[in-house]
Amino acid sequence: MTATEPGEPELAPLDTRFLGHPKGLGYLAFTEACERFSYYSMQTLLVLYMVNYLLLPQHIGGVVGLDWLRSWHYPGLEGQPLSSAIFGDYTSLVYLTPIAGGFIADRWLGRRTTLILGAVVMALGHFLMAFEGLFLFALISLIVGVGLFKGNIASQVGELYGPNDTRRAMAFQIFYIFINVSVIAAPLVSGSLGEKVGWHWGFGTAGVVMVGGLILYLIAGPWLPPDNRPKRGVAREQVRLTGEDWKRVAALILLVPSMTAALLTNQEIFNAYLVWADKHFDRPLPAFLEGMEFNFLGWHATFTSPFPTSWMVTIDAVFSFSMLVAVAAFWNWRAKSAGKEPDELGKMIIGSFFTMAGGACLFMAAATQGDGKIGLFWPLMFHLLNSIGFSHILPVSLALFTKIAPRSINATVLGIYYLAFFGANKLVGYVGGLYSSLPTTTFWLIHIASAGVGLVAFVVFKLFVADRMTRTTVAA
Repeated sequence: MTATEPGEPELAPLDTRFLGHPKGLGYLAFTEACERFSYYSMQTLLVLYMVNYLLLPQHIGGVVGLDWLRSWHYPGLEGQPLSSAIFGDYTSLVYLTPIAGGFIADRWLGRRTTLILGAVVMALGHFLMAFEGLFLFALISLIVGVGLFKGNIASQVGELYGPNDTRRAMAFQIFYIFINVSVIAAPLVSGSLGEKVGWHWGFGTAGVVMVGGLILYLIAGPWLPPDNRPKRGVAREQVRLTGEDWKRVAALILLVPSMTAALLTNQEIFNAYLVWADKHFDRPLPAFLEGMEFNFLGWHATFTSPFPTSWMVTIDAVFSFSMLVAVAAFWNWRAKSAGKEPDELGKMIIGSFFTMAGGACLFMAAATQGDGKIGLFWPLMFHLLNSIGFSHILPVSLALFTKIAPRSINATVLGIYYLAFFGANKLVGYVGGLYSSLPTTTFWLIHIASAGVGLVAFVVFKLFVADRMTRTTVAA
């Protein structure tokens, strides 16, 4: 670990107490796992909840403010297109607000206080989902809470390492592995409760786990990096960005639209893909689960085919987790055996090819369906190939942003990173609404084309921007 520059916070001696990484990484990874469990519980259930319950004629009138919102923002939409539009706006805004959350942390409250406040507001939003009339207020609470939380935890992961600490990229691989464990668990627990027992059971479980994550973070204080909150009575020194700093920020902003296009297929998994799977996939339960009965705290259920649609998200998360581990192990082996591996943008280019191949599997599933249900071969191939693409794009791009971002505005730049998810989910809301009106084959061709746009953009960025950006970072 290299020495810090004058004026920068002192870094702790090399800490390897958590899988060869600082102990703080373990606490942050577990805290993020709790937050992501709550978030993906919500995201997994949201479209199914709206399509199968909330937006039905007998329930939609009870949602406070929804009639006004439809007349103003969703004129003429109903049913599945309306649910996709609401989903797109919700899941895009939760990735827009981290910019404000990062700014608040960098300028006033510090990362820790901002993150704690976000966790409290998120838990409140999950519990408000228990009251269907307060649905829109619950979404607003979750949008605000994620904004305060999201960028401020990822930036703390980056702050555990010096600028030239080679463990940084692997740290974010570990961070994403913990996220994917949560995505595996969320549909199995909250999804099963929501679909089989009652929607509010699923949403309430998400709130309880979020509270658990908050408690864990409060315990973690001694092992976290120094906070950036101004001391009382001491004016914060105004840090001026240099011309080179602004060039680095501009380069990262240019990368955001490319990532938006590359992420469309992955983000669609939680929207129209689930609606398609719910109606058209053959989803037999494994033999050992068929007919199995469960009794827990007065809850009784018997599992019969088809398995809950939300389990498709668990299947995706299992593949994502496995491929994160496999891809990290492969490139680690490659670096040791060959002495080199692709840089961040090189890996993102490789990931784009796999994302396009995954979209092609969905096209084949739709093209070969015939009159019956779709077997799971093509969907499983999609999840495998898309997960390999995911492993080359998501954690790698996050590591790239933390590496290049000027230290004085690190949390704010992490908020800019999440603009890619804002754009992708906003695009998902629009494209997902086309599912009901387009041939399914055409629908998935749009996603393949979007991944292709991302691929071309990454290549152009690597050829004409990346070298300059790397030289600037080294000089900084």
